[in-house]
Parts: sequence; C-alpha cells; structure tokens
Amino acid sequence: MHKGHHIMSDSVSRSGRSDAPGNLRRERWSLFGVAAGINGLLATFIFDIHVGGGVTGEATTMAIIDDVNQRSAHLSIILGYTTVALLLILAAVWRGAVERQLPESVAARVVSQGLTAAAGALSLGYGWKGAMAIYHPDGNEANAYDQMGLYMYYMLNDFGSWIGWVSVSVAAGAFVWMGLKERSIPLWIGIFSIVPIVPAWGWMIATGLPGLSAISTIWMIVAFGGLALHKGAIRAAAPEGAVATHAGSGTSVRCDGFVQA
Repeated sequence: MHKGHHIMSDSVSRSGRSDAPGNLRRERWSLFGVAAGINGLLATFIFDIHVGGGVTGEATTMAIIDDVNQRSAHLSIILGYTTVALLLILAAVWRGAVERQLPESVAARVVSQGLTAAAGALSLGYGWKGAMAIYHPDGNEANAYDQMGLYMYYMLNDFGSWIGWVSVSVAAGAFVWMGLKERSIPLWIGIFSIVPIVPAWGWMIATGLPGLSAISTIWMIVAFGGLALHKGAIRAAAPEGAVATHAGSGTSVRCDGFVQA
C-alpha cells in the first residue's frame, strides 16, 4: 500500500474536519455576518437622516437641520454600533474557523482585515449619528451647539456611515477569488460577491461617489447566509501530490492526476 500522504475523499481534510457527506457541518458562525448585514442595512439606509435639499436641485442650507429626524439618528447609532460589534466578532470567528483551514490563502486573510477595517471606520460614521442625536434640538444636549455647529455634523453624516463599508467591498472581492479561483467557498457565492464591487467601485472611479459601497450590507446577508445554509461551505484544497482514496474501493487518485491501486 502506498505510504504517501492520504486524504480520504470521505475523510478528514487538512483542518482535521471530516468531509464525509454525513459529517459536513453548516458554518453557523457566519450568522454573525448575516446579523451584521441586517443591522448595517437598517442603520445606514432605513434610519438615514438625509432630507431633501440637493436631490431636488436646491442648495442645502443650515435650515435643513429643522427637518432632521432626531429619533432616526438615535436609532442609527444603536444599530450602527451593534453592527461594529458584530463585524469585530465575525472577523475574530472567521480567523479561527476559516483562516486555520486555509493557512495559505491570502484572500481569506483579506476578509478578516476588511471586516476589521470597516468596524473602525464605521465607529466614526455611526458616532456622528449619535452626536447629531444628542445635539439635535430634540436631543439631551440641545443647546450645546448653534445651527451652524449642527450643520457641520449634518455634513459629516452626508457619507459618514456609508464610506466605512468600502472595506467590506474589498472583503467581497476576496470572496470572489475564493469562490472562482480557490474554490474554497461555493462557486455561486463567489459569483454573487461581484455584485457590490462593480457598481460601488465603478461609480467611484467614474464620478468620485464614495458611499455606494454600503450596498455591501445586502451582500453580507446573502453571502454569509449562504455559508450558514451550505453544508461544508469552507473547503481546503488538497495538498499537491496527496492521495484521495474513495471509501469502499481500492482505488487511490492522486491530486496531481495519477491513479494508483
């Protein structure tokens, strides 16, 4: 019998996890990604504090502060900081669950770095929502700033909670590589991960628009939801020259294409 490095096609991968059909597990930790996407979607889109102004062709002035919804700003920071926490948890769990299985994958490391970078940037973005909620005429410290001061916070919130998602779009790019090149995640997730990249980076290059990367919130819901539902979603590639022995047969197939008995 060949004494080389054997990998049962139904057996244990390099990570030590069994890849047999009956033993494949769902990556339930990825539900942190789904939760981060949902919270981010609510905090960024649903409780956005933008009001009219430039969209109608009229210049935005300080008078717009009177139309800002203080409750939306307050809810946005709550959901937004929950998103930050979830992104950091997800990054940590990803490093333990995925990077250990794929130690040679640069793309896998890009994912955790992108999530961590986004958490830092979004801490500022959603923090400015909280400042607007506090200093708003209906807030706890309504008299702390005059209308000009509040208008400065409004300007910071123009893209504040949107631009932080650019790092998540970079993580989506890493998913594209993992799905299409490495095949370490399901192919359909790799293809879908192109969705937040093309419009966000395309518009940024064409017009300078920085905030469209926030559509990465939707990508997180779908991509990490797919990982959670797909059994054995994370798969390490077999080492070059390894032998895959099919259970119940006497045939071993080496990963470099050679067949041996």
